[in-house]
Amino acid sequence: TRNTVPIRANIRSRTPSSQLCATNNINALKDSYDVLIVGSGIGGLSSAALLSRYGYSVAVLESHYAPGGAAHGYSILNKEVNDGEGGTFTFDTGPSFFSGLNSNYPPKASNPLRTLLDLCEETVECIPYTTFGLKFPEGDFVHSPKFGSRDGVVDEVAGSGGVDQWRELMKRMEPLAKAVDAMPTLALRGDAGVVLTAGMFLPNFAGLNPLENLKLTKPFSNIIESAGVEDGFVRNWLDVLCFCLSGVPSDGTITAEMAMMMGEFYDEDAIMDCPVGGAKSIVDALVRGIEKNGGQVILKSYVDEICIEDGQAVGVRLKKNPDQIIRANKGVISNLSVWDLMNSGIVDTNQFPESFVKERKETPACPSFMHIHVGFQMSEEELSKLQAHYIYMDDWDRSVTEEENCALISIPSVHDTTLAPKNHGVLHIYTPATERFDRWENVKRNTPEYNQLKEERSEYLWGVLEKVIPDIRERTVHYQVGTPLTHQRFLNRHRGTYGPAIYAGEASFPFPNTPIKNLLVCGDSCFPGIGVPAVSGSGMIAANSVSLDSIGEQMSILQKLKEE
Repeated sequence: TRNTVPIRANIRSRTPSSQLCATNNINALKDSYDVLIVGSGIGGLSSAALLSRYGYSVAVLESHYAPGGAAHGYSILNKEVNDGEGGTFTFDTGPSFFSGLNSNYPPKASNPLRTLLDLCEETVECIPYTTFGLKFPEGDFVHSPKFGSRDGVVDEVAGSGGVDQWRELMKRMEPLAKAVDAMPTLALRGDAGVVLTAGMFLPNFAGLNPLENLKLTKPFSNIIESAGVEDGFVRNWLDVLCFCLSGVPSDGTITAEMAMMMGEFYDEDAIMDCPVGGAKSIVDALVRGIEKNGGQVILKSYVDEICIEDGQAVGVRLKKNPDQIIRANKGVISNLSVWDLMNSGIVDTNQFPESFVKERKETPACPSFMHIHVGFQMSEEELSKLQAHYIYMDDWDRSVTEEENCALISIPSVHDTTLAPKNHGVLHIYTPATERFDRWENVKRNTPEYNQLKEERSEYLWGVLEKVIPDIRERTVHYQVGTPLTHQRFLNRHRGTYGPAIYAGEASFPFPNTPIKNLLVCGDSCFPGIGVPAVSGSGMIAANSVSLDSIGEQMSILQKLKEE
């Protein structure tokens, strides 16, 4: 008999955590805008924040009750905790690792989200930290920026030989990191204007080897090989790190992404950020940035059609008002995934070249994931003895991509006490990109079969949690299990996917342009990487590509960044 978790929560309400700024008032929509953005994921919000900063009239249309896409948060009111006094548990639905957001530290030009927040003069309160936990077959470790140094984890497991190999790898990464830093994402465009905007930063490449720069688009595994990294533990860790960041191992992860992220993890002064209030605080900051510059974010505004006339995107129709076209004078940006844009009926695919539609529909997708949110009893003293994150790996002889072999745990209450009532905490645990959707696609939600499958497929995650908090089942006062069907329905994820599985060297990400004039795309299926920096960067490039008349304002901002 499988162990089950007692449900002791008395749920009175489930409320979105980011309605502070955005509005449900569909009547607030105007007849036309310069740019309409379909979807309020981090990519769409980033596009809107930059466009409104440039002075365009912008509206973001979101079908869900809260902005943020996969990064939105939600809250549960529990009436029974703390002897009936009650309290609220706040959960993130998606990303949990953040860096470079803390306004108390200097920004990096390679971090597009921080660039946007600074441009909008918005900040996200963050608690800095430097460590997280590793639970590996070799034992339990604490990861820190000194991971590969003498007396670090690599030294403890692999000895001096592993440390020497790690040092050589980091040496090989230095010129690649400089190449990534040399060109701010803000300077990139998908049109001819890039000659001017990116040209401002070409002198930064003067001291760099052009042959080294070519490596940025190749698989990261090439760099690992060239550095002579042969130690099994080091190679296994790099595969796990790549998988967590991009959804594919090192042989599929683009080197440019790792060139940026390795510095975020392993520079001497590297820190990670715990946003106070959860990921929703990032979403709220972007929404404020949009609205302070005249833009709008409209919730519960389901877009039924992106209208195309004479080969050009001209606006959208809403499900609630299908007789009216809300006009977009300069462009429409889709923040839908590439699969949903092509398969949902939101666009007339007959307007596109057949080869384009076929290619986009066949974009490879990562598997889905299982996910559990838990509210639990624990004192602040007990929480302080935990790490805010754990990466668990069961068996190195099995691939990181196999089912029930890897899990990620986030316990933000270790740092942020605002997320749960006193003497309680919140956590979420998930299996990154390893849950097969075909197991679920013929199962109906809210049926006995579905509930049984949820229990069976979540048991692995409970077992992993018990390796961190042995009595977590007894401490639990609230939990919710997320399945591929949950992610498909509430996060609008095609087949509940973790993201695109585009392997470096085999295919390239499409970036913002489409064959339809004035229709652009952003999000994790059109820019390398799965996390927040990637989608924010995609939104930034899409915004820059809307119209050539943004070049003047873009170059003015870039000049100020250069001077700083």
